[in-house]
Formats: sequence, structure tokens, C-alpha cells
Amino acid sequence: MVYVSRKEHFNAAHKLYNPDWSEEKNKEIFGPCSNANWHGHNFELIVTVKGIPDADTGFVIDLKKLSTIIRTTVIDKLDHKNLNVDVEFMKGKMASTEVLAMEIWKILEPEITKVSKGVLHSIKLYETPRNFVEYLGE
Repeated sequence: MVYVSRKEHFNAAHKLYNPDWSEEKNKEIFGPCSNANWHGHNFELIVTVKGIPDADTGFVIDLKKLSTIIRTTVIDKLDHKNLNVDVEFMKGKMASTEVLAMEIWKILEPEITKVSKGVLHSIKLYETPRNFVEYLGE
């Protein structure tokens, strides 16, 4: 099995806020991340596809195709947007990095299977250089 990864970047704002809680509880749980005026991150997204290299091309997936899929289906919808307000696939969901990674998976998995015999293995989403989530579709 070979694992092929592509890294992309986007900037986005969000806030962590549960509307069912009081302002005090939101501040207690989420701290400054519940700021009414939002806050932003320079996100790094790493998409990993696994599979056996094709006998004719040597590719698990054509990285140009993978980049195009990531950019057109995910990055273009997230970059310089407010995750809570501007991103259709995040409407009504907690705008945590965990939930965002899961939603990105739902978008990318079917698109990747259209262009490759490889399968989506993982989504790594870095919110900061030290804080990231990894989602394996489970």
C-alpha cells in the first residue's frame, strides 16, 4: 500500500459557540474562541489517498487531479470565508476543526473515487502549527 498526500492552505474565520448555552458557559468552555467578533486561522489541509500504484502510470492518484479536486470542491468554498456564516456545508454545525475535517471528508471521498482506484485514507487539518485533527472516515 502506498500513501500519497497533498497539502493545501486556506484562511478562514470562525467562532466556537453553542446557541443552547449561556454567554457565560460559552466563554467558560470555549474561552476567546467564542469571541462575538470571530477569530481566524491559517489552516493547512493534508489529504492522503492510499492504494496500489497503477501499472501504466505508477500513480496511486494523479496529484494534479487531486489538487484540482481539493481546490474546487473545498478550498474555494473555505478560503477567506467565515465558517459559521459563509460556508454552506457548515451551516447549522459547530465550526470546530473536528467537524470541519469530517465535512471535508464527505465532500472529497466521492470525488477521489471518480478519478482513482485509490481511496481517501485521511484528512489532517491544522488549525495552528501545534493544533491539528486527523480524520480517517470512521
